[in-house]
Amino acid sequence: MEKREKETNSRIKLSTRSPRADYFMPMLRSFDKHEDLNEVIKNRVCKACDLLDAGHPLYPNNFRKETPVEDALRDAEAGSLDPEKIYSFAGRVVSLRSFGKVAFFHLMDQSGKIQCYAARDAMDEETYKVVKKLDVGDIVGVSGPLFYTKTGELTLSCRSLRLLSRSMRPLPEKYHGLKDTETRYRQRYVDLIVSPRTREIFIKRSLIVREFRRFMEDHGFMEVETPILQPIAGGATARPFKTRHNALDIDLYLRIAPELYLKRLLVGGFEKVFELNRSFRNEGIDTRHNPEFTMCEFYWAYADFNDLMDYTEQLFSYIAEKATGSAVISYQGQEIDLTPGKWGRVSFYESLTKIGGHAPEFYNDYDKVRDYIRGRGEKILENENLHKLQAKLFDLDVEEKLVQPCFVYHYPAEISPLARRNDDNPAITDRFELFIAGRELANAFSELNDPMDQRSRFETQVKEKESGDDEAHCMDEDYLRALEYGMPPAAGEGVGIDRLVMLLTDSASIREVILFPLLRPEF
Repeated sequence: MEKREKETNSRIKLSTRSPRADYFMPMLRSFDKHEDLNEVIKNRVCKACDLLDAGHPLYPNNFRKETPVEDALRDAEAGSLDPEKIYSFAGRVVSLRSFGKVAFFHLMDQSGKIQCYAARDAMDEETYKVVKKLDVGDIVGVSGPLFYTKTGELTLSCRSLRLLSRSMRPLPEKYHGLKDTETRYRQRYVDLIVSPRTREIFIKRSLIVREFRRFMEDHGFMEVETPILQPIAGGATARPFKTRHNALDIDLYLRIAPELYLKRLLVGGFEKVFELNRSFRNEGIDTRHNPEFTMCEFYWAYADFNDLMDYTEQLFSYIAEKATGSAVISYQGQEIDLTPGKWGRVSFYESLTKIGGHAPEFYNDYDKVRDYIRGRGEKILENENLHKLQAKLFDLDVEEKLVQPCFVYHYPAEISPLARRNDDNPAITDRFELFIAGRELANAFSELNDPMDQRSRFETQVKEKESGDDEAHCMDEDYLRALEYGMPPAAGEGVGIDRLVMLLTDSASIREVILFPLLRPEF
């Protein structure tokens, strides 16, 4: 161990004799183990030693930011710039040019970016020595008046400057961002620094969630919270994550949906409830799926799925207006019109014929559908019935063609275990899924509140689970007990927030709109 440490130290040769260098050795050894240790990092360490030797702390916490950059930009744009006013900013140095006795750098905070000018004759000597040791990536606090350069750029003339956080790693060169996609997701903190597009996506995501919540509350819905750790994973057909509670000595599951708890609240007397929630499904990862995701589920007593279609049109149009300024948006080169009243509506079986091009004689024949799906390269489980195969047929030949907003309704009861049967045809349910840009964004239905029917469907689900379907529902006796007390007629819906953000930010992958998507461990 000692020999290996000496060999590592011999490879880390710093151009400084400062005793402070020992402080940085553990960090440098970690670089040596996992990454190439280049001269840029060594140079930053040497500068850091010089700063410490001169009595300048690398990570102080006694500077208070008084003004966001956007305030100064707004004053300048309004023509109300006071040359005597002293502004105090704090942020990251994202570009730096030094010319001996003067230096120019751009400082960026959350609200914007501004140029700063530091001159040796405008500040004390010790402060200017700090300026000369700055690197791109450092976080500094500055104060001074604003002026315009000869080129017309708004600039802060530094009267004081404090190093607030030393950056030991260089940012990607030339402030052009990270080129490797996986590195962008893995090191989102760097991606946010160097990519304006990434920052814009997550600022807009915050706005979308805020407006979603506002719309729900303005329409009388009450926000609630339900358990994430659940003894029975229910409310959707999906494979759950399993964990163990040691004190109670029981298995628990990360929720796959909050549905059954929210409907318990309908039983309890709350008539309009919603939850913006994190849910978890132990499934594959692709451009549309992440095992941890955000959705909003809401339930409305004394309403049905037709009411939800109208409500969803208003909801999406409102949020699009707030996020983009228009109900007509552009997504991946396609114009999509979210204006209420222009949304399509087609039944599940009609879609297989009119959009998928399959006659009823075909999609009602188990053997023909099975062979067709296998011919398309899809796997089929032994326990999959005709209705599940019809759902796969829909996924293959209908879904991607639904570019403009379209409600597909009246799904088979066998693949809708929590939805109310249609009064005229009990083989189908009063359920819809919303598709936009070739992907599902919402799932909704008139709720099943008949405890006898719900028990029968749970029993069917249990049989399917016993025959190998890991995504089938378990029996939930407490939920059935709640229904036996009486749940009012109601409708409920779940909206995928991540996919909605994808749509309204023109993002092709769900990883673009999740700050820290799940990745295989790096170390």
